[in-house]
Amino acid sequence: QVQLVESGGGSVQAGGSLRLSCVISGYTYNRRCMGWFRQAPGKEREGVAGIYTGPSWSYYADSVKGRFTISQDNAKNTLYLQMNSLKPEDTAMYYCAADSLARYACADLNRIIDYNTRGQGTQVTVSS
Repeated sequence: QVQLVESGGGSVQAGGSLRLSCVISGYTYNRRCMGWFRQAPGKEREGVAGIYTGPSWSYYADSVKGRFTISQDNAKNTLYLQMNSLKPEDTAMYYCAADSLARYACADLNRIIDYNTRGQGTQVTVSS
């Protein structure tokens, strides 16, 4: 059974950093689109970062570009999201997601919210 398990969320002040982790099990890790999306109360889900887990290609939403970094550790079957210079508007539940899509599909961050496998989410709260 495929499972994605996120961790690393928490509460920080504006300007702080957090690193989210997503461990994948029961899944062929390579050659997949993976990514992170978030949902804040009363707002639509937003794809924030994506990656193709073959040769690594990464993509970012404009709202996080230059502040967030998505990366992978193939040996550990783990996806990361390093979040720096956090802002109160980054407050949301963050979800890891994965799907068996071609590399070009990973660039469309709007598709992350519809990936066929996702975790339970980890809460990120940024105070001003």
